[in-house]
Amino acid sequence: MHFFTLLTAAMFSVAVRADIETAASAPSSSAAAVSASSFTNATLQLSLSNTLSQANYYGAPIPPWEVGSHPGWYYGTDPAAIIGWVLPWLLDSLICDILDLLPFCLHCPVPKPPPKNGWVPTFSNLTGATQASDYMTYGLVDTIQGCETMCLNVNGCTFIDTYHDVNGKNGSPQLTCALFSLCHDASDADNKGGQTQPDGSVDYIIDSNGFCLHS
Repeated sequence: MHFFTLLTAAMFSVAVRADIETAASAPSSSAAAVSASSFTNATLQLSLSNTLSQANYYGAPIPPWEVGSHPGWYYGTDPAAIIGWVLPWLLDSLICDILDLLPFCLHCPVPKPPPKNGWVPTFSNLTGATQASDYMTYGLVDTIQGCETMCLNVNGCTFIDTYHDVNGKNGSPQLTCALFSLCHDASDADNKGGQTQPDGSVDYIIDSNGFCLHS
């Protein structure tokens, strides 16, 4: 499913809710409209649930070190800075309302207290990003703290790697936030970029920082 569908879905959901409310207050001859609107809404929710499901790596089924990858979501305060994609913005109230109805998909993160034993840095300021088979998902964030919040809200996440993918991400200045289920050190940070972009440039990695969750 294309990313724009998620934003369209939010607006469409409002229209569906309005249709249901209107039909519910209308005479009984309009009962079919309630059924049709409910079916459409259920279909929309199923589509969103499949896109942001765990099986679909929460919108990012291709890991960032492979050609053809794209982030699955954006968690930050400046959606206008996302260049070239329309990603599900996980601070948008309409999108969050829709996702809250779906039990088996990524939900908008809720800020949580820091873990008891904190985040343990395993490497910092590298020119390579983590590449490992326990990859869970990746998206874009504004800060390392935003990536930590994402990890705390994804079941099974214990490790984050934040980095700048220079010339990648369609030129977005945001940090890449990659989530993993196991902890990693610098020996796994062997994603150096090297992917040719549509404009002919080649991406490379800077400021890669790994943190392991110790609860």
